Amino acid sequence: MALEAREWLLLSRLPGIGAAGLAELANRGPAWPEGWLAVLPAPAGRALRLWLDHPARSPLTPRLEADQAWLDAAADRHLLHPDHPAWPPLLGQIADPPPVLWAWGDLQALVPPRLAMVGSRRPTREGLTNAAGFARELARQGWCVVSGMALGIDGAAQRAALEAGGCSVAVLGCGVDVVYPARHRDLHARLHATGGLLVAEHPPGTAARAAFFPRRNRIVTGLSLGVLVVEAAEQSGSLVSARLANEQGREVFALPGSIHNPQARGCLRLIRDGAALVRQVDDILDELVHWPGARPASAAAATPAPAREDPLLGWLSDTPTPVDALVDLTGLGVTECQRRLLELELAGQACPAMGGWVRLPTRHSP
Repeated sequence: MALEAREWLLLSRLPGIGAAGLAELANRGPAWPEGWLAVLPAPAGRALRLWLDHPARSPLTPRLEADQAWLDAAADRHLLHPDHPAWPPLLGQIADPPPVLWAWGDLQALVPPRLAMVGSRRPTREGLTNAAGFARELARQGWCVVSGMALGIDGAAQRAALEAGGCSVAVLGCGVDVVYPARHRDLHARLHATGGLLVAEHPPGTAARAAFFPRRNRIVTGLSLGVLVVEAAEQSGSLVSARLANEQGREVFALPGSIHNPQARGCLRLIRDGAALVRQVDDILDELVHWPGARPASAAAATPAPAREDPLLGWLSDTPTPVDALVDLTGLGVTECQRRLLELELAGQACPAMGGWVRLPTRHSP
């Protein structure tokens, strides 16, 4: 029996029942509300009965009112649930789907086929370049990049996909309105604009906690047809994502690297254990061709909007300009200036040279 958004919200707030338990009960299709009262565990059943009979006395009421106020504050705030038209069917295939997903941004980001990209939070420069390159090409071919907005590979991939005019979904281990990590404040803002979407199973205002992130990973992979591990050490959390993807029946891909690079050892281990070795985006798409929905719906979906030029480029030329001079010229902070220079390098528009940074010639297609 289909439930309304408010009923899903209420169920997600009940005590004593986790995501897996709620998913199992929902599969039985109990009628609302008596059917649910009959099958809920005792603490959850009592809480629901109190809310139904005496909402003013229920501790759930102020929470539900705060939840609804957040949703009503802007048109791009959503509560996704299994009866919502934008609910991703892939989530119904995992063992413990979230009962609801809080979403902030563009729901059209859930329309294209999706690939998860994960990797080290302390990547090499080559790893960052690879992550950005694969994300840009996936965006060009009409795919959506899913990740966790973490430092390193995750953030580089999502930033590159958006700047190429594509889509990206970030699954957070906190509320969608909480910026974590703090250094990704600008990426967080970009992810709830056109083409981007922030999702979380935790209500708005929920602070990030270490225990939330392993659980978050099941949603990253559950939303996706496969996962690409770009760089990972032997004890990396990215290997947890690869394991979850395997358990969910998703495809696992890994980029190879040097045996002397500690950040490549996790990927080499995945390849040894059966992950598909990837050299280019087509290696991924060829493996996923049998999945329903693995091809973008139209050629238009595969045509990215032109990327905007960073004004920082205007201060670069073929003569090296030191970072401290760029900071003085632009008024940017040192950290922000260095971050944007790295993005320009990943995009093939600038590179470091002896004495500073230079602008690279524009590459034109033949």
